[in-house]
Amino acid sequence: MQLIDLLAPAAQAAPQNKFGFAEALQQGGFIAYATVTILGIMSFGSFYILFTKWVEQSKIMRQGRDLRASFWKAPTLKDGASKLDKNSAWRQIVDDGLLAEEDALKLKDSTEAHDWLHGSLARSEASINARLAAGLPFLATVGATSPFIGLFGTVVGIYRALINIGIAGSASIDKVAGPVGEALIMTALGLLVAVPAVLAYNYLQSRNKRIGETLTGFSTDVLANIASGGAVKPAFLTAAPGKPAPVAAKPAAAPTKP
Repeated sequence: MQLIDLLAPAAQAAPQNKFGFAEALQQGGFIAYATVTILGIMSFGSFYILFTKWVEQSKIMRQGRDLRASFWKAPTLKDGASKLDKNSAWRQIVDDGLLAEEDALKLKDSTEAHDWLHGSLARSEASINARLAAGLPFLATVGATSPFIGLFGTVVGIYRALINIGIAGSASIDKVAGPVGEALIMTALGLLVAVPAVLAYNYLQSRNKRIGETLTGFSTDVLANIASGGAVKPAFLTAAPGKPAPVAAKPAAAPTKP
């Protein structure tokens, strides 16, 4: 019984942590809460854009791989377009190309008709690339500005620490630990939001570049097919990959008479 009585006051006198994350926000007040809220919105938006754009890019890349098995083996572009998804980027290029072909027939100059057809496909391709790039400016903005937002919270925390030092007249650890801890937390949050945003931006941008190159090649093949009346098709349809063209055998030399 005496041992319990001795341990009870010691347990009650145990120091409590007053420098946690929640305590730092309470000490920082409105500025700390506002900074954390802004950084939280930026972080949520970055991961949302990363997930949605990744799904969109993966769908376009998968549809592009299926073109060889469905689209180009159709007898005409219209038949091939009917096998593509209505809302796909590849279907948009084909439909815009066919529509431009109809309009080009109304032009009297063949050169102008070809330029109109080429420009229409380029415009369709540019609209798809612009749609793929939607959301990436937000990631770039978050990666560039979130460290400075965290730095703002850091400056406010250090300012509060200096005020406490001036009021107390001494730089004791109990006066400056809270504001300095708050400042370090804001710095860490700013970096924690910025780094994933920058990585996501670079990753999505590289995938958009690969998709753009594939779209350009597909647009060129569609243009050649329309301009040739269906005679010109991609090279992988006209020649088997990995098999060199047969070389004509040289005629045997006539035997010489002795």
